[in-house]
Amino acid sequence: MINRSAEKRERQNAVRRMRNRAAKSTMRKAIKKFDVALEAGDMESASTALELSLKLLDSTASKGVIHSRTADRKKSRLHARFNKQSAQTAVQA
Repeated sequence: MINRSAEKRERQNAVRRMRNRAAKSTMRKAIKKFDVALEAGDMESASTALELSLKLLDSTASKGVIHSRTADRKKSRLHARFNKQSAQTAVQA
């Protein structure tokens, strides 16, 4: 027979796991949307997608879904890719 507190912890863990999974999935989708916009060369939509991605990275890090340094690293890499693409676009124009 399982302890009642263990049953409750299992229910809580299941809810938290699903919440964390949803937050991570939303974050990944935003980053992929940024990737698609950047590959297409659409800098306006890439800029808005970048803002959304950064916001979601910060929120998932503050909730403890991902580590704060992981979020910082991802944000830095996204910014670097955006700046590189925008510099190439400026040279071509």
